[in-house]
Amino acid sequence: MFNKLIKRMADSSSENRQPLLSVSTEEIPAHIAIIMDGNGRWAKKRSLPRIAGHHEGMKTVRKITRLASDLGVSVLTLYAFSTENWKRPKMEVDFLMRLPEEFLSTFLPELIEENVRVEMMGYHDNLPSHTLEAIRKAKEATKNNTGLVLNFALNYGSRSEIVDAVKDIAAQVAAGTLDVASITEDHISERLMTKGLPEPDLLIRTSGEVRLSNFMLWQLAYTEFWFTDTLWPDFNEGSLLEAIENYKQRNRRYGGLKGEDAN
Repeated sequence: MFNKLIKRMADSSSENRQPLLSVSTEEIPAHIAIIMDGNGRWAKKRSLPRIAGHHEGMKTVRKITRLASDLGVSVLTLYAFSTENWKRPKMEVDFLMRLPEEFLSTFLPELIEENVRVEMMGYHDNLPSHTLEAIRKAKEATKNNTGLVLNFALNYGSRSEIVDAVKDIAAQVAAGTLDVASITEDHISERLMTKGLPEPDLLIRTSGEVRLSNFMLWQLAYTEFWFTDTLWPDFNEGSLLEAIENYKQRNRRYGGLKGEDAN
């Protein structure tokens, strides 16, 4: 039973976590997915290079991961780099490819202590060896942890993911090991990169943009969406709590009727 009240927050000026408002974990979403948007605009508003925004955004990842773990969230999926982001300037891409190494090298001891398990979904093609090695080390070091799954979507694109699943099914049909009439939604789901994870309950997108940007198109079919104008580097513990409180007010019907709507 989730009746206990917990809430710790990371002080923006130190590593100490301070008590904040109590939040009931009874209806906390099991899987939260976040499109982290607005790093570049945050930097531009301050006449800083875009990479400064990405570096600041990394600090937000740390704070939000801590809170999600404290609240009892099972999975936190962060859209870190899409298959389309390679179109950005080379200097920016190179910096983004270094961030996992920097982030995980400094945050890994705390992730281990907090019982967080690191995972990654996305295509390994084109990712630099140092990026993959940082992810590999973090996954290996946390593989036995049983708490929050911190799932980075890195070099990820949902349309390609779905196409690959369809190709695999088509190959089985062609080989005679799968009958067309027996294909179900599960045949798609179990071939996606999120296999083994619950579908997201709550999607958050920061910076005021209202689109999915090729992110988890299949998995988000019945997810609750929450959009905020807050830029990712400014997104804080209070922002996440606000999103969760909004989520808790939703009537999730999954195409049916619940509560007063059923009368």
